[in-house]
Amino acid sequence: MHRTALHDRHHALGARIIPFAGWEMPVQYQGIIEEHRAVRTAAGLFDLSHMGELYVDGSESAQALDSALVTAPSKLAIGRAHYSMIAAEDGSVMDDLIVYRLGATKYMVVANASNVETVVAALKERLHPFDATLEDATRQVSLVAIQGPLSAGILQPLTTADLSQLKYYASVQGTACGVPALIARTGYTGEDGFELFVAWGDAETVWSALMDAGRGRGLMPVGLGARDTLRLEAGMPLYGQELDRETTPFEAGLGRVVKFDKAGEFTGRAALEASKDAPRKTLVGLRLTGRGIARTGYPVYLPGRDGQVGVVTSGTSSPTVGAPIAMAYLPPDSAAIGTAVEVGIRNQRVAAEVVAMPFYRRPPESKEIV
Repeated sequence: MHRTALHDRHHALGARIIPFAGWEMPVQYQGIIEEHRAVRTAAGLFDLSHMGELYVDGSESAQALDSALVTAPSKLAIGRAHYSMIAAEDGSVMDDLIVYRLGATKYMVVANASNVETVVAALKERLHPFDATLEDATRQVSLVAIQGPLSAGILQPLTTADLSQLKYYASVQGTACGVPALIARTGYTGEDGFELFVAWGDAETVWSALMDAGRGRGLMPVGLGARDTLRLEAGMPLYGQELDRETTPFEAGLGRVVKFDKAGEFTGRAALEASKDAPRKTLVGLRLTGRGIARTGYPVYLPGRDGQVGVVTSGTSSPTVGAPIAMAYLPPDSAAIGTAVEVGIRNQRVAAEVVAMPFYRRPPESKEIV
């Protein structure tokens, strides 16, 4: 099991540590609900150093990534980022990614911890025909994120970057907490926030400075447990639950990221074109109207009918919504908003309704559309 540079700090804070994707990671400190609410109302501090940081550089790096991924990184301006995916030939999702353009020829691809080896192997193969190199810097880069409505105010005095000028899904090189950092306005919580990519050994400096700055302002350290409930409320998919090798972007409601109009071919294009026209399933949001909490793997039924028609991929009792919510896959003809369904919970069928996602959206004045 790998450990992040902040492992000892998590223990000192009383975190409950669990194995996750080959790493020892904090799942919670004071409690998932308390940490969740801190991010929604003030700010939360996350250690995300288990994520994979992959640098791609070379004179043909843009064309290489266009060929390797479903998006068009070549169209990113320097300092901008976008959500992307790497697909297999059959159109299924091998991983979902964030791609940052750092320079004219240099990109950073951030992969999920569970899929770093898979993404590295696939990119090496797909970049081979191009003048492009791949560097896996996962164990050299620490990632500390601050998320929540007060995050900009806490971070601004500690950075050289003018955060008021940093757009959503943009990044800038500068200093944060006295160390060199790539400062990105990105996150996985549905709130405004920043992700700080720093040298591995600088994580402690950044974490300590942010904790000190947020003391008295509601900042709390947040573990993977609340990160999961936050992203679920925000309708954001998790690889291994909503996304996997049995699912295409179109089935996951993420077909917008697939760019068929980019120059040249890309891996999985033919299968993705077929999936666009004939998805086998559709990802939906559910709100339970009966008692119970839908959990991953629970069956979904249509009222009055025998036989399972779908499956829950993620579910929780939402601290913000105040009701049990879930994401699930259903047949396309049973996925319309307002459709009544039932979730199998402890040998009972609990009433639920298909609802629009996201379940939570932060106030419009705090959101900037890219």
